[in-house]
Amino acid sequence: PLSIIYGFIIWIRNKLFDKNILRSASFNFPVVCVGNLAVGGTGKTPMTEYLIRLLEQKYVVATLSRGYKRKTKGFAIAQENTNAIDIGDEPMQLHKKFPRVTVAVAEERVVGIPQLLHVKPATEVISLDDGFQHREVRAGLNILLTEYHNLYTRDFMLPSGDLRDLKSSSKRAHMIIVTKC
Repeated sequence: PLSIIYGFIIWIRNKLFDKNILRSASFNFPVVCVGNLAVGGTGKTPMTEYLIRLLEQKYVVATLSRGYKRKTKGFAIAQENTNAIDIGDEPMQLHKKFPRVTVAVAEERVVGIPQLLHVKPATEVISLDDGFQHREVRAGLNILLTEYHNLYTRDFMLPSGDLRDLKSSSKRAHMIIVTKC
């Protein structure tokens, strides 16, 4: 029963975005969103790393994530003396692997993107790590990941299953990639 209630709340939220009652912001440059419908690791950060490797040779790339498990709040950009407590472990991993790429964190991506652009105006592409449910930003490319051994098509809504969004939300994706095969 809790899964049905949770699913209904998510359905209402999605309908509000679909009807433009809740609005999504668009930006005049490429925003690539990497996300999933389930909780847990489907390989979002490795996919973000892959995208950075593809793009960083031709474009000024930045990545923006929530900064899961960090001890700070609000917007922050990784600096030379930044640690995982400041930005989270996965953004820190990206910062260490890709020192030329701007790594930023913000709970609210729609607020974080303008702040990132203010600090780093030369940015040409932003990758949103784990941004599929954050519908306040309308990405130009939505990449949806699903784990091979736990496909979203065979899963259930929280708390019965691992889904944090409806299966039908996959229609917003421009591509679906099966990971951990």
